[in-house]
Amino acid sequence: MRVAAFNVENLFDRIKAFNDDAPDTHKAVLEAHAELNTLFEKPVYSAADKARMLELMDVLGILKRDEGAFVWLRKIRGKIVTRPRRGPVRIAADGRDDWVGWLELKTARVEEEAITMTARMIRDMQADILALVEIESRPVLTEFHDFIYAPLAGHSYRQMMVIDGNDRRGIDVGIMAKDGFSIPSMRSHVDEEENGRTVFSRDCPEYILQTPGGERIAVLPNHFKSKYGGNNQSSKDKRAAQARFAAQYYERLLDEGIEHVIVLGDLNDTPDSDELQPLLGTTLREITDHPNFTEFEFDASTGDRGIGTFGTGADSKKIDYILLSPALWARVIRGGIYRKGVFTASHRWEMYPELTKPLYAASDHHGIWVDLDLD
Repeated sequence: MRVAAFNVENLFDRIKAFNDDAPDTHKAVLEAHAELNTLFEKPVYSAADKARMLELMDVLGILKRDEGAFVWLRKIRGKIVTRPRRGPVRIAADGRDDWVGWLELKTARVEEEAITMTARMIRDMQADILALVEIESRPVLTEFHDFIYAPLAGHSYRQMMVIDGNDRRGIDVGIMAKDGFSIPSMRSHVDEEENGRTVFSRDCPEYILQTPGGERIAVLPNHFKSKYGGNNQSSKDKRAAQARFAAQYYERLLDEGIEHVIVLGDLNDTPDSDELQPLLGTTLREITDHPNFTEFEFDASTGDRGIGTFGTGADSKKIDYILLSPALWARVIRGGIYRKGVFTASHRWEMYPELTKPLYAASDHHGIWVDLDLD
């Protein structure tokens, strides 16, 4: 049985800034978006806050109007900004209670070639159970499956499930499983809180699957807090909380007698980070550490094993995981990383022939998989 995880970075609609050919644009837009929304939430706006808001609005192209190339300034009630015909633009609100609104990232249609590339990646990974990250919704997933994936692959996934998460952009985590599998139970943690704040950026759902052979396996797809928008202490604390809570769910599942547990997906941090240790410090073990994992050595002189799952695929880009409980670790046959639908200008790995430019890539994330001796 093969289990895989893949961050598709949206199936049909993607953050518009990501369609720009310049990677610096992605980072600048997301960081400015995150910082400005954080400033908007402050109960009182200082003079320095207001000055910084204006700087960020200028960067995003919304200083003189509500719509920029990559963002919308949404205003529901009250006034955040005054734009006189003569004189400088100024921040009109003195704090969060003076207005209702937010900054929203624009989305744009994913290139048709990229949608097809995503389907090819999923087809060629041949997973029996596939955790998907950054999918818009279950209806979108079923449309992608029925009209793009199934005709291309020549087969269908029987089970497809997505639970709405907390991300305003509508990027959720979900699961697909082939014929013969069932999902007798599922549990959401979308409303989990710590110190009055929602823990999960999306959700950490628990799917209990029954295999064709009658085995029970718990699959917990995840998408932890991103470093985009600035990896400040608040971002680190949120990722650490997500790791702690996911670890608690894992321990509870073991206590409930479920030996086969997988926590997988995009954890948005490297294995040596302090934030992930509450989860990585449990008895869960990561597939790239297994002796049966197929390493991909990019550069023998640097000792780079090529276990990274994002961008260049270098070890320092290891942010996607398949974490296995001891009972599953003992049943690992092999594991690997699938890269063919990810663009590489340096041709560090084999790409699909049609992948001639970055916009056609399935994702910046690589697929990660494991084969288990489990019926």
